[in-house]
Amino acid sequence: MSQGIFPRVLLFVAVFGFAAPQAGSAQTQQQVDSLRAEMRALQARMDSASQQASAAPATRASGQYMNIGFTSLADFGWSSERDVRSLQVGDHDPRVRGFTIPNAEIALDGAVDPFFKGFANIVYKLDENGETGVELEEVFFVTTSLPKNFQLKAGQIFAEFGRQNTLHPHAWSYVDQPLVLNRMFGAEGFRSQGARLSWLLPTPWYAEAMVSVMNSTGETTSSFRSEESSEIHGGALTEALVDGVDDLLFVPRLTASFDPTETQTVLIGASAAFGPNNSGADASTSIYGADLYWKWKSETAQAGFPFVSLQTEVMVRSYDAAARASAGDPSVMLAAETLKDRGFYSQVLWGIRPRIVAGLRGEMVGGDDVSFDVERIDRTRISPNLTIYPTEFSKFRVQYNYDHRGGIGNDHSLWLQFEFLLGAHASHKF
Repeated sequence: MSQGIFPRVLLFVAVFGFAAPQAGSAQTQQQVDSLRAEMRALQARMDSASQQASAAPATRASGQYMNIGFTSLADFGWSSERDVRSLQVGDHDPRVRGFTIPNAEIALDGAVDPFFKGFANIVYKLDENGETGVELEEVFFVTTSLPKNFQLKAGQIFAEFGRQNTLHPHAWSYVDQPLVLNRMFGAEGFRSQGARLSWLLPTPWYAEAMVSVMNSTGETTSSFRSEESSEIHGGALTEALVDGVDDLLFVPRLTASFDPTETQTVLIGASAAFGPNNSGADASTSIYGADLYWKWKSETAQAGFPFVSLQTEVMVRSYDAAARASAGDPSVMLAAETLKDRGFYSQVLWGIRPRIVAGLRGEMVGGDDVSFDVERIDRTRISPNLTIYPTEFSKFRVQYNYDHRGGIGNDHSLWLQFEFLLGAHASHKF
């Protein structure tokens, strides 16, 4: 609006300010008429330009803009366990005593055209030896205009299983990955190439049903056909090709939310994952999960504080291992058996005052005994922490972990974390 009004004011001042002192002569009147004609012609060109400018957002929504953000996490701390990687098993957990960079992420997002949005996340990280690793964590498109409240998402994506799995490390409420996610999905979480179709149900409350279809092979499909799956079943890997539908993963999820009162919100969800594993030609894995999220926020809250939230996830896995040769000794055959694993975590966050949050998380993982030599340690962990956000673009976090590993003993760890954000970053789910 200001771009249209301001030039008009200048024209008005230029024309009538020049003409007024000399308005008594015929020659001056001719000059005024000529300037007025030029003004009308210029005004017509300005109106045309204004119409083009008003159409610019549609053009910008066709691939001509992109949000770019950069987020970095740095950890510093100490643990009673010298081999920190045996204790902190997540790929973005602290890796060593001292300093480590577990995650530095470039995030890109924007509108492709009126029908699609695009997203990409490229991650850099340093391992325990200081070597740099790079991974394409996610890259996908999302539809924006499908009818009947349907949405399609496709590319390299995190599986929609529970609440924590889809979150990037900078959006975590704790320094490290929950133990149960590592047991079920591996160090890097559950993601693969595929597509997810979701449907926002026509109910008075929020309810959404979704199903993902994904490749079963790759480093990040730990419970299925990952190259690291022998750590689960202890046997040699069976060659895995996509010959049919049975070679894909299916991940259904149903979630719903309601408000018991004006100050409380409850969200419940149920997830599952079904697909083949590489212990044998016809072997398969099933994982089931349930999650609960509850949040209270004061009626007089300022900037979202104070608040209290509770989040819990429970998971069980049934891994049907076929008869197979041992990975350590091919001359030894392992019997067919079903491997059972289970675990949960529960975390509470208390938003004490604006930008100060205290948390407490308790977790446990365990599994049935098996007839072969593979690491299946029962573990528990308790983790209090405190997070301070100087602004929305930075945070400081301190966290203590008390770990108990069956047959090994207890360990104590203290971690400090700092995060900063540059530029824009796509929002994460509630």
